[in-house]
Amino acid sequence: MQRGASYRDAGVDLEAAEESIRLMREAVKGTHDERVLSGLTEFGGLFALGRGYHDPVLVAGADGVGTKLKIAFAVDRHDTVGQDLVAMCVDDIVCQGARPLFVLDYLAVGKLRPGQVAEIVGGVAKACKIAGCALLGGETAELPGFYAPGEYDLAGFAVGVVERDAIITGAGTRPGDVVLGLASTGLHSNGYSLARMVLLERAGLRLDTTLPDLGRTLGEELLEPTAIYAPHLVAALDAGIPISALAHITGGGIPGNLARVVPDGLAARLRRAAIPGGPIFSLIQRLGEVEDAEMLRTFNMGVGMIAVVPAEAADTFTGFMTARGQKVVALGEVIKAEGAKVLIV
Repeated sequence: MQRGASYRDAGVDLEAAEESIRLMREAVKGTHDERVLSGLTEFGGLFALGRGYHDPVLVAGADGVGTKLKIAFAVDRHDTVGQDLVAMCVDDIVCQGARPLFVLDYLAVGKLRPGQVAEIVGGVAKACKIAGCALLGGETAELPGFYAPGEYDLAGFAVGVVERDAIITGAGTRPGDVVLGLASTGLHSNGYSLARMVLLERAGLRLDTTLPDLGRTLGEELLEPTAIYAPHLVAALDAGIPISALAHITGGGIPGNLARVVPDGLAARLRRAAIPGGPIFSLIQRLGEVEDAEMLRTFNMGVGMIAVVPAEAADTFTGFMTARGQKVVALGEVIKAEGAKVLIV
C-alpha cells in the first residue's frame, strides 16, 4: 500500500527548519537589548521606541544582496553576505539622518541546509552589532524547485528613527559646501552582473586564482563585505557636526546617487582625478574595455558614501571620521548651476 504524501516528499523539511532556528538563535539574541520585547517564536517582532524622543519619525528601507550571491555560491562561503545585506539597508536610511533600530531579513532557499542558514544569519547578526541595531526577526522560506541546488536569495529591511527637525533632505545645501567621500571596501554589492561578465566569462579568470593586482584571490576580493557607515555618521550627527546631505553610492554610481540629494539650481562639481577607484575597478575596466562613464554609473569607484558639509565643517568632519578609521576623500564642491546636478570634470 502506498504511503501517504508528506510535506517532506514535496521538498519542505520542517525538521531542518527547526534545526536552522536552533543554530541561529544565539547569534540573533546577541543583537537584542532591553528595547526588544520579543524572542524568535512570536509572529511579529516587538521593539520599544522609548520615551527619549520629542517628535520621532521612523525611516524604513529595503534592499538585497543581488548577484554578488553568485560568488558566494561558487566558493561555498556564506558568512560575509549578511554584512552586505545589513550595510545596504542601514546605510540607506542613515542618509536621512536615521539611527538604525532594527533589521528584518528574508532568506529564501531551494532546500534548507541548517549549517548554511546559520552561517548566513550569523553574518547578518554580526553586522547588526556593528551597525548598532537589533536583528529583530525575519523569515526563512524553503521553496523546492524555485532555486538551483545550494542557491538562495537574501533580502532585508531596516527601520531607524530621527527627530523630525533633524531629518537630512539636502535642502540645506548651499554653494560652497564641500563634497567628501568615505572610501569603499571594493565593489560593495553593486555592479556584479558586469563584473562577473567581464572577469569570469570574457576574461576566463578563476575565483581561486591569486591575482598580483589584488594581492589575494579573485573570490576573496569579490566577497569583501560592504562597508557599514551608519554608526560613524550617527556618531558625527550626535557630536553636532553639520551635514547638509548624504548619498549612499549604490546602483547608479556616484552621479546617479549624488544627484538625488542636490537641490534644484545647484550642482556638485567633482574632480575626476579625486575619485580613488582601486585595483578591482582598474582590472574590470582594463579587461572589459569599459568606458569611464560606464564605470562611474555602474560602480562606486572607491567611494561608498558621500557627505556634503559646510566648508567650515569639512576639517572637523574629516578629522572625526579619520579618528574612527574611515578614509575621507575631498571630491569637490557645490556650485550654482542649472541642468545636470553632478558634474565630473
